[in-house]
Amino acid sequence: MTDQLVIAGRAFSSRLIVGTGKYRTFEEMRRAHHASGADMVTVAVRRVNLSDRTKESLLDYIDREKIFILPNTAACFTADDAVRTARLGREAGLSSWVKLEVIGDEQTLFPETEELIRATKTLVKEGFTVLPYTNDDLIVARKLIDAGAAAVMPLAAPIGSGMGVQNVANLRILRERITEVPLIVDAGVGTASDAAIAMELGADGVLMNTAIAGAQDAVLMAEAMRAGVEAGRKAFLAGRIPKKLYATASSPLTGVVR
Repeated sequence: MTDQLVIAGRAFSSRLIVGTGKYRTFEEMRRAHHASGADMVTVAVRRVNLSDRTKESLLDYIDREKIFILPNTAACFTADDAVRTARLGREAGLSSWVKLEVIGDEQTLFPETEELIRATKTLVKEGFTVLPYTNDDLIVARKLIDAGAAAVMPLAAPIGSGMGVQNVANLRILRERITEVPLIVDAGVGTASDAAIAMELGADGVLMNTAIAGAQDAVLMAEAMRAGVEAGRKAFLAGRIPKKLYATASSPLTGVVR
């Protein structure tokens, strides 16, 4: 494929990144991953049993020959805590990449941006490839890029809310002003049309978990999300027609014999 998602020099065939939490069984998770076509999945370091590998783990249900694991620092509320968690994931052999989450509020799960920037600086200096979950603030995004982030991952709506894209204007601004690194919409997607809208706005990729894992048929929803991301990407590349207040005839009247 020529239209690949490239992050820090690594190419991914799929622009859909999926999670590993909230599935009813590990087997359901495995089948949903396959249906999604994703070749990168995010794993909460704190959910993985790193001390006793003899026990069943979600890692046993991920084909690491085909799927790249992106550890995340979910449930961290300070930079220091997030940095420790990222280090633990790397030492356990998960990856030197990290989806960096530093949460500032337990109800909204909005990011603590000052701590997020601080953690990014520390981890980049330690050789991590950092993909921070952030808000839709252009200034914060620029600071994260200056700190060495390999991508910026703004929310479309609160995590797990399924509300869809609530911040079209801000995402459009981010798309126009962020060109150095990929822009990946993270959080808020509820269904395939939400994924398509995010991609039509110019996002380089979409990351989701609850929308798939929480669906009545997770495998079928994963398949739908795959199609939504692909359709949205193609529509963005194709270039939509401008919106107009009045009608334009599909068959022009010029040259019509009356």
